[in-house]
Amino acid sequence: MATPVTSPLRSNSDTVTRSYAGPMVLMTLLFLLFGAVTNFNDVLMPYLKDVCQLTDLQSSAVQSAFFGAYFLMSLPAGKVLERLGYQRGIVVGLLVMAGGALLFVPAANTRAFPLFLTALAVLGAGITLLQVAANPYVSVLGPARRAASRVSIVGVANNFGGAISPLVGGLILFGSAVAASSAAARRLAALPLMQQLALKAQLVKGPYLGLAALLVVLAGLFFVVRLPDIESLPEEEALEHQPVAAGRRSALNYRHLVLGIGAIFVYVGVEVGLGSFLIRYGESQHIQQLSAFTQSLVRGLNAATNYAYFLFGATPSPLDTAAGFTKAVGAVLVSSYWFGSLVGRVVGIPLLLKFHNRVLLVAVCAAGVTLVGASVLSQGETALWLVVLCGLMNSIMWPVIFPLAITGLGPFTKQGSSYLIMAIVGGAIIPPLMGFISTHGGGLRVAMLVPALCYAYLLFYALSGYRVR
Repeated sequence: MATPVTSPLRSNSDTVTRSYAGPMVLMTLLFLLFGAVTNFNDVLMPYLKDVCQLTDLQSSAVQSAFFGAYFLMSLPAGKVLERLGYQRGIVVGLLVMAGGALLFVPAANTRAFPLFLTALAVLGAGITLLQVAANPYVSVLGPARRAASRVSIVGVANNFGGAISPLVGGLILFGSAVAASSAAARRLAALPLMQQLALKAQLVKGPYLGLAALLVVLAGLFFVVRLPDIESLPEEEALEHQPVAAGRRSALNYRHLVLGIGAIFVYVGVEVGLGSFLIRYGESQHIQQLSAFTQSLVRGLNAATNYAYFLFGATPSPLDTAAGFTKAVGAVLVSSYWFGSLVGRVVGIPLLLKFHNRVLLVAVCAAGVTLVGASVLSQGETALWLVVLCGLMNSIMWPVIFPLAITGLGPFTKQGSSYLIMAIVGGAIIPPLMGFISTHGGGLRVAMLVPALCYAYLLFYALSGYRVR
């Protein structure tokens, strides 16, 4: 998911010759971490569905607990930063995330789904605080004229982390050496079901213990590193659409903003929903034989990841592509889905400079409706790859919708921006809606109509809803 883009802030740093390479590296790592932690939920959700014996609707609470924090914590996070300052706020956010990661240990030991949800909610609260604190710092870490390039760098890092974590998570949770070894698999299958689930639940402890250690180290670095002070936010520029503001008392008096809040809501919801249910969607296709292309892709990415494991002294995790579609194979497709968003972000930067932004938005929204609709009418791998391609379509939506929605708000610009960021809660609402339809309304094929309707709404906004009236 794309991160909110802030306007450049004024700082004394523009007039002092100083290198911000070190702090910028830390901030880039922070945004990479945002993407990695967020998209790991796409493999965690089907993993917990098995370990905790859940329905599709119940498992979708993973995303609700995580993204619900954006809605509940956005305003409190601002109050926390007012008291602590931005740099200390980053430290506190990292430590809150570390606490959430550590909660996965007792959750795994007890297989208590509510405890897993609590851990995810604490993680989400920490990320919300970090998002509110980190975005302004990216703008001031160097000359103001290069703020846009710094925002692009951390955005690409965010997408890269989001593309890699489902792959690594899939190999850990679904493609471990224990699961891949036929002898070990037979021994595991001979155990009572509860013992099998208890052993599988332990697999999640390693990644989150490692995450907690990394977060504590980062908190220490941000505690000692010297970051620039943010003196003040810039005053609002002279407004091009000032007459539109006459007689308005709230940002919600602007129709195009209200529709834009809905657009951000469904955009985040469809992006998270498709990634969350991609593995389950693949299982519902009952694919017994993978195509040569998919097998080559899975083996290549698995080999690259295992090489990284080997460098760190970990045990390789081979995948059996001859077995057809498995959760581990699905994790590779989830990673490909998010990698498409990364490619689209990189390619989209020059395209957004060359073509009208709204025209490109119309094109990708129309493509989204077509791809999901065609997937519902297709079978097997074709249905899956059509959904994977939606990641490419999602890539430029945030940087186009957000500016369109705040156009002409005048003195209500910051208020409107806050509402748009809170609309990220769509990631907590759309996946459970898909899960409810899947569980009670005819399966995942029918549930895929929800993303199709989301893209249809986004197409409406791109064609008409964006207009300032």
